[in-house]
Amino acid sequence: MAKDDNKNNNKMTVEEAGRKGGEATAKNHDREFYEEIGKKGGEATARNHDKEFYEEIGKKGGEARARQSDNNDNDGKMSQEEAGRKGGEARARQRKNDQE
Repeated sequence: MAKDDNKNNNKMTVEEAGRKGGEATAKNHDREFYEEIGKKGGEATARNHDKEFYEEIGKKGGEARARQSDNNDNDGKMSQEEAGRKGGEARARQRKNDQE
């Protein structure tokens, strides 16, 4: 009913505004724009978080992916959780080296 109320008084919902803004941005920018803002966001995240942050998101991602997988046989491959943990550790080492 809230959407009907908003349409009746010519106001846009937050969802509608966000969707329209995203569509306009997509029309005005190319792939390189999104690559650049993604890179900047990743660099900012790396500056603001430590090894434990990356380990935790890696662990959560690995657990979520494992739940999605119908096949629990890894054929001797590294688990996704382990890959996430190792990725977090590698990123933390890279950040440490960058700061030195």
